[in-house]
Amino acid sequence: MKVWIDQDLCTGDGLCEEIAPDVFVLLDDGLAYVKEGDKIFAASEGNPEGAEGVAVVPAGQEEAVIESAEECPGECIFVEP
Repeated sequence: MKVWIDQDLCTGDGLCEEIAPDVFVLLDDGLAYVKEGDKIFAASEGNPEGAEGVAVVPAGQEEAVIESAEECPGECIFVEP
């Protein structure tokens, strides 16, 4: 499973980071990003292929990532099989 965030839609509520801190991080700009370990990914203008914006979801985090996407008020989290 893979996940990415469209930063243009992010409201900065941080629910994703609360639900799945191993996958999401809120940065100083107030927006959420996906991460793989220490590497942070950003989508380019809503295009996940644009700037290595897609992160692989770690094993065991799939349900938390799906919950994050469902709870996100900005509807900016996109999950791919």
